[in-house]
Amino acid sequence: MSERDEERLATGAVARLRARGYQVGCDGDFDTDDRPSIYPTLGSAIGNLTDRINDATTTAEVAEALTGLTATHDGILAIVADILTATADFHDGLDEPGDPHIARRLRYLADEHLRTIRIDLADTRNALADRHAQHPGRSTCSQEVPATERERSAVCACPPPPRALPAPPPPVAAGLRR
Repeated sequence: MSERDEERLATGAVARLRARGYQVGCDGDFDTDDRPSIYPTLGSAIGNLTDRINDATTTAEVAEALTGLTATHDGILAIVADILTATADFHDGLDEPGDPHIARRLRYLADEHLRTIRIDLADTRNALADRHAQHPGRSTCSQEVPATERERSAVCACPPPPRALPAPPPPVAAGLRR
């Protein structure tokens, strides 16, 4: 690789890391203000389901979010099962002694464990969809305070923020034993 190509790759790496929010220290030759477009990772795209469930105030909202996870043909879990099966098929074509075992294990995970998870979640989704209820501990907050109130906390219908976990106890100093 030429020196110019190495510099271009290094500068591009710095730009991509900074675009993701990392603080990057580098030589002046690689420093850049460029920020390439960031495409969401597959995990972050799926992670929006978590946000939707965390923000949900009704059973219908959670059921709708779970639909994308549990759909039989194009749901996330069905696609994960397809990935496991494709990886098993790949291992069937390899020639190491352990490859058939890995292929069987991957198929078992797809056929048994993942299927059980999908069925249980689909049942949960269906039960929530049939329920048509508000969550008693959650409500939509308008973030507006009536003119007669001095503080939002006095009238806000939002659920209280989650409690912070207590700090772990300090480590015990270990001394030499006699």
